[in-house]
Amino acid sequence: MIELMRELYPIPRSLTGDGVRQTLARISQEVPLEVAEVPSGTQVFDWTTPKEWNVDEAWIAGPAGERVVDFADSSLHLLGYSVPVRTRLPLAELRERVFTHPHNPDWIPYRTSYYTENWGFCLSQRQLDSLPEGEYEVSVATRLEDGHVTYGEALIPGETEDEFLLSTYVDHPALCNDNLSGPVLLTALGQELARRGLRYSYRLLFSPATIGPLCWLWQNRDRVDRIKHGLVASCLGDPGGMTYKRSRRGDAEIDRAVAIVLRDSGRDHSILEWFPYGGDERQFNSPGFDLPVGALSRTPADKFPGYHSSGDDFDLVGAEWLEHSLQTYLAVVEALEGNRSYVNASPYGEPQLGKRGLYRSVGGGSSEEGALLWTLSLTDGSMDLLAIAQRSGLPFRAIREAADRLLEHDLLRAA
Repeated sequence: MIELMRELYPIPRSLTGDGVRQTLARISQEVPLEVAEVPSGTQVFDWTTPKEWNVDEAWIAGPAGERVVDFADSSLHLLGYSVPVRTRLPLAELRERVFTHPHNPDWIPYRTSYYTENWGFCLSQRQLDSLPEGEYEVSVATRLEDGHVTYGEALIPGETEDEFLLSTYVDHPALCNDNLSGPVLLTALGQELARRGLRYSYRLLFSPATIGPLCWLWQNRDRVDRIKHGLVASCLGDPGGMTYKRSRRGDAEIDRAVAIVLRDSGRDHSILEWFPYGGDERQFNSPGFDLPVGALSRTPADKFPGYHSSGDDFDLVGAEWLEHSLQTYLAVVEALEGNRSYVNASPYGEPQLGKRGLYRSVGGGSSEEGALLWTLSLTDGSMDLLAIAQRSGLPFRAIREAADRLLEHDLLRAA
């Protein structure tokens, strides 16, 4: 995942354009994607898809003619979606077009102006302070023209057409945690899922933030009812504990599964109730769709040092944290794949487990036997295995294994 991140990092991504296509093409070498494009000017619900934006070059030359700022050095240097400009202006006027980080003088901020025509540059405060008085030449050679919003998706088929949607965004330039950690994790997850036998079908969506999921929902309105679970993946490479933001429903199966997985991990974590700002989960949870989609990250986007700046680099993310995030996602998959509802097939009194080899001959009890008894006690058809794990306080894996053993002895049947 780290190596793929290093390959993707230099690509100049934005809401639209060739950088998005290059990113999807590289991911498609690992997990084959079907790429879709929605033309500029298309009405998508209450939004109109924007013009496509590409950068040929952008720089500022100082009074002596030397380039003091260059997009070629960092794609963060240019205000996203800047319109074309060629001008000369004094330092005082240039300062009005420059954005710096409000808290760290060494970081270049990430700023955009997607839906309002503007132009500008992003510098570290230290670099801005070092500029001498004089006249500066500015060149912004960008192309804003009719094109497309581009996204890619992969479907990994399971036994049913019921889907687990996993979505991430691919539009941020030169940011490791708040962008690339999501795509590289979903790529690795897709590779692993393709090797497994699955009950659900898994849809991996790689798209530009907000407008991408809206375009996907607009083009798939007739089949979104297949989505039974969903997660938005972002900010998964930093050392913070896992954080889960519940779906708008709050008690969907995905909400219960993630809560159990994080509890069973024994590691620090946070579970947040739904709130109507954040990432792409907002679009999937909008009232007209009300899909069961939560957001699973490490430190939330605006809470880690370096957020939306050059401080979000390879010093922030680590392979071990990406690996733990991947294992957490796989544990959620396993919980949902294994969750079922059963009915006790011998409900009148407790069945004799000893004669079936399910209970030790010498008294004393064990955790395995406790899981068997909890499962028998609560399988009346009204509770699934996740609910039994929640009520019993036992790990989901223990309850799932107990149910498997009881099924082998015909003590459970499907609800």
